Amino acid sequence: MTALTVFAAETPSLVQSVDWLAIAPVVITAAVGLLVLVADLFVPERGKPVLGWISVAGLAAATATLLPLRAGDRTTFCLTGDPQACSYVADHFTLVMQFLVLVGALVTALLSVTAVRDTRMPAGEYWFLLLSSAAGAALLPASRDLATLIVALEVASLPAFALVGMRRGDRLSSEAALKFFLSSVTATAVSLMGVSFVYAATGSLHLTQVADRLEDVPGQLDTLAMAGVALTLVGFAFKTAAVPFHFWVPDTYVGAPLPIAGYLSVIGKAVGFTGLILVTVIAFPAYSEIWGPALAVLAALTMTVGNAGALRQTADRPNSAVRLLAWSSVGQAGYLLVPIAAAAYSGRDQIGSTVAYALMYAAVNLGAFAVAALVARTKPLHRISDYRGLYAERPLAALSLAFFLLCLAGLPPGIIGLFAKVTVFRSAVDAGLGWLAVVMAVNVVIALYYYLRWTALLFRGPEGAEAAEAVEGARTRTKAPWPVTAAIIVTAITAVVLSGAPQLVLRVASGSLFAQ
Repeated sequence: MTALTVFAAETPSLVQSVDWLAIAPVVITAAVGLLVLVADLFVPERGKPVLGWISVAGLAAATATLLPLRAGDRTTFCLTGDPQACSYVADHFTLVMQFLVLVGALVTALLSVTAVRDTRMPAGEYWFLLLSSAAGAALLPASRDLATLIVALEVASLPAFALVGMRRGDRLSSEAALKFFLSSVTATAVSLMGVSFVYAATGSLHLTQVADRLEDVPGQLDTLAMAGVALTLVGFAFKTAAVPFHFWVPDTYVGAPLPIAGYLSVIGKAVGFTGLILVTVIAFPAYSEIWGPALAVLAALTMTVGNAGALRQTADRPNSAVRLLAWSSVGQAGYLLVPIAAAAYSGRDQIGSTVAYALMYAAVNLGAFAVAALVARTKPLHRISDYRGLYAERPLAALSLAFFLLCLAGLPPGIIGLFAKVTVFRSAVDAGLGWLAVVMAVNVVIALYYYLRWTALLFRGPEGAEAAEAVEGARTRTKAPWPVTAAIIVTAITAVVLSGAPQLVLRVASGSLFAQ
């Protein structure tokens, strides 16, 4: 017994401690998803809307648990032999991105309450899938090993495939889900191969250990490590909708239910950029000469192709409004890539500009989709021309959409859009990427055309047959559902507050987000 006691005392414990408060945002979201799925078995059909409100309450509770974590100094699931190597880190980067994900999912849930009821989608499955995807998206920014990153990425993505194809019997919806699924699975397979190469070269999956070991890779493994770095980035580049991994975006957004299109444009993009930031600036800084120039070129191509696609949208084409928002989101992804590329040249603190821009983009883009959901209730073709004279019919919705579009364009009174673009410009210039700053400036000017064209249309009077349609629509117009109205109000107030106090977001851009 004495020998066993001595042996036990000398052997380090292999049991990892769990910080339940640190993982509470993810656990609550996942637990509410399971609760809704089980409750769906017992709730009668007329009571199905309550499942949506349970989901909204669960997302609100998960968001509230971020407050006790605001110090950003918690870690859990750490190696007993190396306390610095942890699988879950709740630093300031994690908290900001989890806030974006959970609030974005909350706005999506508000939009979905009405959509699920009107389109007769299966309520239990819908809310379970949405909450599961949100849980994976909330887990990803806290993940600090490659295995957890990939698992979180797939937990966020797999439910999204089903959500896109949720409208049964709709050919566009089924086609969109299949295209999204096939392209995403291919990108994930490539990314998994990259992770296996990195593991073979370093012998570790923890990001901090990978970074240390890539600094001194044996010569015979250098090519393997470089290939692993390049392939790992492919899966995350796909999620960001970066060119040439963007081809799924327009058709997927058109085929998906409108709240899910908004969810993918913000939360799906946040997932991709979060993963890209973690693997580049934390795990692969030793190979910054590879991923830095590659991301700079991707940024230039993505913003250019995205804006060119948005310019091609004609006002009378069915689904042109959703397609314009889809191509716009591709262009915006190019701006978000700029600070990550700049981090390869001037330090990882540059990624604060990407996070700041993502906060602005999330608020205004979800707001634009919320207004689109309101307009689609009476004009389901989703044409840009359907918004002509919206100010005369729904002045508050028109003013909100105009403000969102001006924020995306970076024009006053959308001050936060202007400030966010300036921070991205500054990151490119500080990193010596003057050519990329010039490309971005040209694209910002190009984007002004289609944003202002849509904004101007909101305040024009209808003509001819459109005028008669507007009069008839005014007679039959029903009151806007209050969950949709609430989503528009929340996003509009957020955008106005950020424009009135841009320092709230700029503080994120200028600070160090990662635990030291």
